[in-house]
Amino acid sequence: MDDRAAGMRIKVTDGGPYLVSGGVPLVRVRIVTDEAGESAAWEEYERLEVGERYALCRCGTSSRKPFCDGSHMDCVWDSAETAGHDSFAEAAIDIDGPGVLLHDARRLCAEARFCARGAKLWNLVKSCDSPEDRALAEEEASLCPSGRYVICADGVELEPEFEPSIALIDDPAMGVAGPLWVRGGIEIVDAEGEPYEIRNRVTLCRCGKSANKPFCDGSHIESGFRE
Repeated sequence: MDDRAAGMRIKVTDGGPYLVSGGVPLVRVRIVTDEAGESAAWEEYERLEVGERYALCRCGTSSRKPFCDGSHMDCVWDSAETAGHDSFAEAAIDIDGPGVLLHDARRLCAEARFCARGAKLWNLVKSCDSPEDRALAEEEASLCPSGRYVICADGVELEPEFEPSIALIDDPAMGVAGPLWVRGGIEIVDAEGEPYEIRNRVTLCRCGKSANKPFCDGSHIESGFRE
């Protein structure tokens, strides 16, 4: 865990919101696309004022998004956590390339689409025919918000450095609001009090539709989720 994340915690409540404690910064970010319309970068555009503790909507129906307003008590939604507690290493498959290894845990995909730029990440890794291809592969893997992809170059895992924080993702190209992007090794605990594996980056569902709760599975796109 990043030392800066010490004391920060996200608690998944039974049938209710995410309870955030430890003064976790909350920001808004958007996916920036290139001339071809492909996801290419992140842009932070707002920092929200929050206290030491706050509750974030998990059902997708709050009128005060991203914050909870109690709507989960009146709407019909499936709050069950189905992701399990397997580690990333247990869930991932490996894709080998020249001097490069890509770990890929497909079930964590949040459909941010950074991996689709150019020849596509998995193809870039398999070939890495040029320094440019290798650099693009490393960049695409590091831009993945959910941590589905972790790339290793010459045996070293390459992970971006983050301020411990929660980012509210906006996806203008799809016209939807995306998941909660939890960054910097913040602890996430399930409704029974069991912690999930602490990772540098994960995405939590906030539309209420994911089949891999509490993690995002891209359902916000099909459902047209907006704040």
